[in-house]
Order: sequence, then structure tokens, then C-alpha cells
Amino acid sequence: MIQFGTGGWRAVIGDGFTRLNIQRVAVALGRRLRREQDARQEICIGYDRRFLSREAAMWFSEAIAAQGVKVDFINLSAPTPQIMFTVKSWDLPYGAAITASHNPALYNGIKLFTRQGRDAALEITDEIQAEANAIPEEGIETLPFEQGLAEGKIVFVDPRDAYLDSILAKIDAGAIRRRRPRVVLDPMYGVSLTGLLTILYSCRCDVDVINDTHDAFFGRHLPAPTPDTLADLERQVLEHNADLGIATDGDADRLGVIDEHGRYVSANEILVLLYYYLLKYKGWKGAAVRNVATTHLLDRVAAKYGERCIEVPVGFKHISAGMQEYDALIGGESSGGLTVRGHIFGKDGLYAASLLVEMLAVTGKPLSRLVQDIFDEFGELHVAECDWALTGARRDEIQRRVFEQRQLPEFDMPVKRVSYEDGCKVYFDEGWIIVRFSGTEPRVRIFAERDTMANAKALTAKMAHWLELPYKA
Repeated sequence: MIQFGTGGWRAVIGDGFTRLNIQRVAVALGRRLRREQDARQEICIGYDRRFLSREAAMWFSEAIAAQGVKVDFINLSAPTPQIMFTVKSWDLPYGAAITASHNPALYNGIKLFTRQGRDAALEITDEIQAEANAIPEEGIETLPFEQGLAEGKIVFVDPRDAYLDSILAKIDAGAIRRRRPRVVLDPMYGVSLTGLLTILYSCRCDVDVINDTHDAFFGRHLPAPTPDTLADLERQVLEHNADLGIATDGDADRLGVIDEHGRYVSANEILVLLYYYLLKYKGWKGAAVRNVATTHLLDRVAAKYGERCIEVPVGFKHISAGMQEYDALIGGESSGGLTVRGHIFGKDGLYAASLLVEMLAVTGKPLSRLVQDIFDEFGELHVAECDWALTGARRDEIQRRVFEQRQLPEFDMPVKRVSYEDGCKVYFDEGWIIVRFSGTEPRVRIFAERDTMANAKALTAKMAHWLELPYKA
């Protein structure tokens, strides 16, 4: 069955991710657009470098074009944020990206976007999911791709320049040119290479590139920029004496960073650094939006500048909604996605990377020093995280104990409150811990934040042992 989660619909290729299911989603979206009677019966679709992505984009186009919807087809693999930017700048009602983002290579999927370059809201994906699953195979009409091109119902488009120019217009390229930082770029065999090289070369950075070929197996690694997957980038930063290393996930909406000493800088630290930079150095104003599994250090920075930090459930669609509702300055999550007011409402690894390079140039400080400055001013908080694949029986057991019976282990410190808004989050005076099921894979995740990494890991270990999950420190 088709099932949308926090980051779109994702499924194993050849199992759930099939031509039939792809076209079911397209038909359901096309029907919705017709019912809405929008003046723009039009959609932009793009795809990443995964196996079958281009073919899947064509199958999707054939089915939705047959519904009378014009298809703007990006005919080169494209970053997901570029597709979202195009939806926003062209004022399109919907957009779609064929991608499974940072999931393993066996997966592919579809992300849907709405006006202003936002992830489709839950009520929209729930309706599309229900309708798509009810469509019989014989109920799918298609327009052959080549015929659609010939009739002008499918049109090749290339919005890349407009997207990259918008990023260059938002950053202080002059400051970067004066500093000329040395960067090692790791696109993780994904779609960020051309875009980031264009931006960095335009700013006169010295750039070395690794893992830039088209490899549908992502070098046999998970295409997610984490400490476990960036060992090559760490070595290259040290070997080239670079100022920093930048990695993006498979569809380039998430960012991973290595500092000048070859140390992984967490997504939480990057989010806090950029918020602090925008407030202190650029003089901007506004709240921050974070999800329930993201650092509360962001709250401390917000409070120092008279701002607030809004907590929302996991899923960037919730961050987007919070950004719009509160006119927030920045929104982000611990998995490496963030956005800034004035750009798109979705996460963008290319813009985040560009802003990070600007921060180094404007401050004149190395990245490790900037991180230490944050700790010196606001105190240290560290997030530990771990996850486990689940069988149906184990998921049911955890669901019953944690979310139905609402049991908790005995903690060594007083519990302030417990929230079940998204998973089970326990708040203490000195930190927090959350248990939640992944919205994109059959996994359970535990996150904890304390004043030291050792204390954060001890807290995750306590919860893991209580849930009878294997834990390695």
C-alpha cells in the first residue's frame, strides 16, 4: 500500500515502489487539482540520481498529463529544493520530486509540494494516499511521454539558473571572495554537485570534490551526511588543509559539515550557529522553529535576543507551517535540514551550505572557534541519538508499553513533564529524551540531550535497555 510519512512516500523499489503505484499517486493528485479548479492546472516534476528515478518521473508525468494537467518536466537530475523553488517562483499549485532522500539505495519515493515551495501538508497527503490506494489498475489512463511532448502537454524546463541566482543574491559573495575559503565538497553521489560548484566558484572558493560520480548504490553507503558516512570527507579536509568540508544527502536538502580539524559538526550545532550568525552579525530578527528532536540550545540563543523558539512535530511540513505562522527567521531539524526566511519554506542544503561559507568569511573565524564561542556564551548541550530496525511484533510491543500504557523507566532526575504530541518526549530541568517511530522507515529512534555527550548517551542507554533494545555506546 502507498503510505506517506513525514518526508513523502518511500518504498522499496519493485515492492511498493512500482509503476502502478507511482501512477496511482499521479492520478490522485491530478484529480485533486481538477477538483480544486485552480487556474493553473500545472505541475513541476523533477528527479534525483537514484535507480529508476527518471523513469518514475516519466511514468508519473504520463498519468497526470492524461488528467489534463500540464507537466513542467526538469530533464536533468535536480536537487529537491530547486524543484520547491520553481513551484514557489512560478506560482504553481503543486510540484513533485522523485526521490527517497537519505534512505538506503533499495528505496525510492515521491515528495509532493504545494504553493510557496512547501512540503504538502498532512491533510493533503492523507487524502491523496487514500484515493491512490483505492484506484484500480484498469482505472489509470496514461498519455505516452513522447506524445505528451509533441502535444505540448509535457514540456522540458531548466529552472536551475534562476534557483542558483536566487541563492547568490541572498549571500555576501563579496565577503567570500575576499576570504577565498578552501572547501572540500562531498555530494555523496547525489544531485548537489553542479549547483554547489557554481555557487562556490562564483564566490572564488577553492574547491576539491569527492564522491561525485553517478552511482545508484551511493558508494555502498547510506546517502545521509552523518558521522558514520563522512569518514572520506574528514580525511580529505585534513589532507587538503581545507577550511571546511560540506556534504549533502541524496537529494541535497540536508547538510553535513566537517570543520578544519576534521571533526564532524552536528546538524544541531550548524542550526544554532546560523541562527546566532543571522541575529548577531546580520542584525536580523525573528523566532526559530525546531522539531521535538532538535537541540534546546536554540531556545537559549532565541531568549538572549528577545526571541522565542517554537517546538513542532517531526516532519519539515510542520517547520514550514511554523515558519509561516510566526514569520520565523530560521527553521530546522537535527537531521540536517534547515531553511531561512525569504527563501523557500522547505529545507535546502545548497542555501544552508552557502550561508555557512558566508559566516566563515564574514566572521573571519574558523568553524571550530565559532562552535566554541557558542558553548562559551550559552553553555554546552549535546544530543545523542540511536535507532533500530523493527519487526511488526517489536513495534507493537513498544507501541503498547510507551504510547498506550504510557510506562516510563525510573530516571535519576525529576521529570518536569511528558508530551505525546509526537512520540514520547520526557522533559527534565537539565535535558530531555524522546522515543518515536520513524516516519520514513520501519525503525524506532531515541534522542536525548544533556550537558555532556556522556550524559546524553547514558540517558539513551537507559531508555534502550528498558525497551530491551540492543545498545552499543
